[in-house]
Amino acid sequence: MTASNRAGARLRDFDVAKRAAKFALSKTKLRPRVALVLGSGLGGLADGLTNATRMPYGKIPSFPRSTVQGHEGTLVIGKHGDVPLAVMLGRVHLYEGYSAREITFPMRVFFQMGIKAAIVTNAAGAINIDYGRGALVAIRDHINLQGTNPLMGPNDERFGPRFPDMSQAYCKPYREIAAEEAKRLGIKLHEGVYAALCGPSYETPAEIRFLKTIGADLVGMSTVPSVIAARHMGIRVLGISCVTNMAAGIVDREINHAEVMETGDRVRVDFVSLLHAVIPRIAADVG
Repeated sequence: MTASNRAGARLRDFDVAKRAAKFALSKTKLRPRVALVLGSGLGGLADGLTNATRMPYGKIPSFPRSTVQGHEGTLVIGKHGDVPLAVMLGRVHLYEGYSAREITFPMRVFFQMGIKAAIVTNAAGAINIDYGRGALVAIRDHINLQGTNPLMGPNDERFGPRFPDMSQAYCKPYREIAAEEAKRLGIKLHEGVYAALCGPSYETPAEIRFLKTIGADLVGMSTVPSVIAARHMGIRVLGISCVTNMAAGIVDREINHAEVMETGDRVRVDFVSLLHAVIPRIAADVG
């Protein structure tokens, strides 16, 4: 692809995302300002929404489809109490063969829908030994080790600036809200730094020692590209990880996806309670 073709493709992203957003909004009268992205094993968190409209990703124009167990692949627009939400049940990843640009397309669609704040969740491995399986961690910052960035290539100023600031990738006031609500509910909420790798193989013990040395508390295979795209467009982000396993070498046991799913199931009640408390306050912030 020539440079001019790449530039044209980037410029078309705006219109393609706009068309997908128009399709999604045509299926409901709700106009959400807050989005929720649910990771591995957490799709059940959307079950309590009222006036819900469910759209499989495959039905939404140009929307990438999930191929991973635990990622249902459905966009739900519904109400949490009085708050309209757009909820992604599952996401796509680099290891599925998608590009960083394709991975972040749903966030571009959210922007075109009028979304102003996003709560992103994921399943992560713990590097910090203060965390245990089932711990909830508000992401304070991230380290992008995926070898790519969704903003590479020509920039469309309609989405955001060429060089967006990432010093507050994860909104501090939203982390404070999460901490306050967790304390009120009697839920222990940690804070930490999330390192993103490509996957799909889990990390080696040597890689985990490296990540610990450079300041990572958690490791996973998602989230970071979408957060970069969100901040590019001025969408404020709260990120929360569920620790589903201890990272390689932290404990002497193998890691498997079934463990990730089982832990997500076990902590769902606390996770749901925290999100239910946080959502109205974030919605009040964006109006």
